[in-house]
Amino acid sequence: MNSKRTEYLANYEALQEASHQSVAQHIAARRSITRSQLAAEPDAAFGQRAADAVAKFGGSWTFIMLFAAVLVVWVLLNSWLLARNGGKGFDPYPYILLNLFLSMLASIQAPVILMSQNRQGERDRLDARNDYEINLKAELEIMSLHEKMDALKVRQWEELIALQQEQIRLLGTLCAAGAAPALAASK
Repeated sequence: MNSKRTEYLANYEALQEASHQSVAQHIAARRSITRSQLAAEPDAAFGQRAADAVAKFGGSWTFIMLFAAVLVVWVLLNSWLLARNGGKGFDPYPYILLNLFLSMLASIQAPVILMSQNRQGERDRLDARNDYEINLKAELEIMSLHEKMDALKVRQWEELIALQQEQIRLLGTLCAAGAAPALAASK
C-alpha cells in the first residue's frame, strides 16, 4: 500500500515538473499555451467510440422513453396473448424472458458506460492539467507585468525628481539674477 502511494506521488510530481517545463518553454517562446483537446486527443479506437455512443444514447431521455415503450408493448402484447390463448403467451406472467433480456442489457450496458466514463475522466484530467498550465503561465505573466510596471514607475519618479531639481536650479538662477538688480536699486 505504501509503495503505491509513493509511486502515485512520484508520478504526480513528474507531471507537475512536466507542466512547469512546458509553461517555461511557452513563456520563453512568447507562445500561447492553450491547446485544443481535439488536437491533443489521439484518435479513439472503434470500441472507445462505440462506448461513447452507447453511453450517450443510454443516458438520454430518448432511450428511457423508448425503453419504457418497449416494456409497455411487451407487457400489453403478452397479456393480450395470454387472455386470447387461454394462458398461452410467448412469455408467461412473471415475464421471465423479459427479465432475462433486461439482465443481459444491464450486463452489457454497465461496463460499456463505465468505459466511456473512464475516457471522460481522462479527458477531464487533461483539461485540468491544461487549465493548471494556463493559470500558471497567466500568473507568471502578471508577475512579470507588475515588475515592469514597478520599474517603469521608478524610472518615471527618477525622471520627475531630476526635472524638479533642474527647475529648482533654474529658479535659483533666476532669483539670484533678479535679486542682484533689486539689491543695487535699494542701496
